[in-house]
Amino acid sequence: MTTSPRIVVGVDGSPASEQALRWAVDYAKAVGGTIDAIAAWEYPAFYGWGGTAVPADVYNPEELAGKTLSESVARVVGDDSGVRIRESVVPGNAAGALLQVAKGAALLVVGSRGLGGFAGVLLGSVSRHLTEHAPCPVVVVREGQGEGGAHAR
Repeated sequence: MTTSPRIVVGVDGSPASEQALRWAVDYAKAVGGTIDAIAAWEYPAFYGWGGTAVPADVYNPEELAGKTLSESVARVVGDDSGVRIRESVVPGNAAGALLQVAKGAALLVVGSRGLGGFAGVLLGSVSRHLTEHAPCPVVVVREGQGEGGAHAR
């Protein structure tokens, strides 16, 4: 029995991550794959440290990550992507969460720079870490490069 390739995509709401999701959906259509769209979340370093902490019902990073993920998927693929997309919100830093989820995947796809990236930087810290440590092939989609903007490791 042949299983369809599982393609993991990191999505943080940035234009680069949405372009990576678009690339992954096109690839999944071509190979009969399924998509695991992943948003990672963690509490900011200052969360709960002295002063006035923000109550979880006001600022809930897990809920915010889930909303961002759903909105990004809706923007990129609309109501019918043509492939199966499973959305998951995973606790932890982006690189660590994606490395965990990518175990057993056929491919890991990320944008070259996420929300924390500096303009002009070719690779962000997360995409660089993933290309060096991922348990599967990695495609890094460069923002604004169109269809030919993906680079595989």
